[in-house]
Amino acid sequence: MRIGDSTPCYAKTRCQGPRDCNQICFSVSAPDRANWGWGREAMPYVEADGTKLYFEESGYGYPIIFIHEFASDLRGWEAQLRHFSRGYRCVAYNARGYPPSDVPEDALLYGWECAVGDIAAVMRDLSIERAHLVGLSMGGYAALQFGLRYPEKVGVIVAAGVGSGSHPSQRDGWLRESSVLARIFIEHGMVSMAERMARGPARVQLKCKDPKGWREFVVRLRQHSPQGMSNTMARGQALRPSLHDLRDQFSGMVVPVLLAVGDEDVRCLETNLMLKSTLPNAGLWICPNTGHAINLEEPAAFNAQIESFLGAAERGSWRRGFPRTEPRPVLQLHRRAPTAGLGL
Repeated sequence: MRIGDSTPCYAKTRCQGPRDCNQICFSVSAPDRANWGWGREAMPYVEADGTKLYFEESGYGYPIIFIHEFASDLRGWEAQLRHFSRGYRCVAYNARGYPPSDVPEDALLYGWECAVGDIAAVMRDLSIERAHLVGLSMGGYAALQFGLRYPEKVGVIVAAGVGSGSHPSQRDGWLRESSVLARIFIEHGMVSMAERMARGPARVQLKCKDPKGWREFVVRLRQHSPQGMSNTMARGQALRPSLHDLRDQFSGMVVPVLLAVGDEDVRCLETNLMLKSTLPNAGLWICPNTGHAINLEEPAAFNAQIESFLGAAERGSWRRGFPRTEPRPVLQLHRRAPTAGLGL
């Protein structure tokens, strides 16, 4: 952990003058830092190619790194951090563009490659040689790309809610929508955009299930940086390769993977079926009556699935003896049941 002896220039000067950030009081997992605000004390951070990334960690044991989605930050992992820090060393960080991490003005510093490099930077600065990765949506995409590039650094990957904009039928619309959204974040700001985003067709499920949790999600979303959101959408989201274009690479990735998706997360369903049929060591959990923020909507079920997956992988029994599922033109999954009467 790199924490200065006194308040560094980074902490002192981030919000002097008219900046586009709101006061944010972290922490999810560190009560002694619960009242930290801008410029009061040195914050824990790692450095990724000159960009400072805020992180928190708790617990002891094998490391798990949590990587958040586009519409969230590390605070969205609270239910997971509290649960898994009982038996693991849990690390969560805010991506570049998400205060109190740095918000670079240069949009070129927000590519998907930067997101992959940020995982490596977190591991390097925290002296982590190998870790499990748990990512949601944008974070799940980065985790899968990291697994392709650094398989020796990964224990297992949980990729939840990945695939927005990846399916060939969605691609053109995704590129148009991303361009419009990047501009709207700047023009309208997050206070205007937060509730609109939270009422989307794959978000409203959280409001129905957990109105208080949904309201907290909106409050957090309002605190995001419009500049950071715009640059992340324009570069990290819009220009990332489709997961469908990575089939050949995924077919050779043997890292154990748990894919998790809500059955009402329409943009992601078919891509998850493709990933299941392509990744040789992957399992797929489809959570019923659930949208995009699967970890917020169904935290107990989500945690249970991850815990079961980690246990199987750590015992060496994950998919042991199962025949490989080959990619098929029609996205259908077939598994030979060991005894009659068992479903897929």
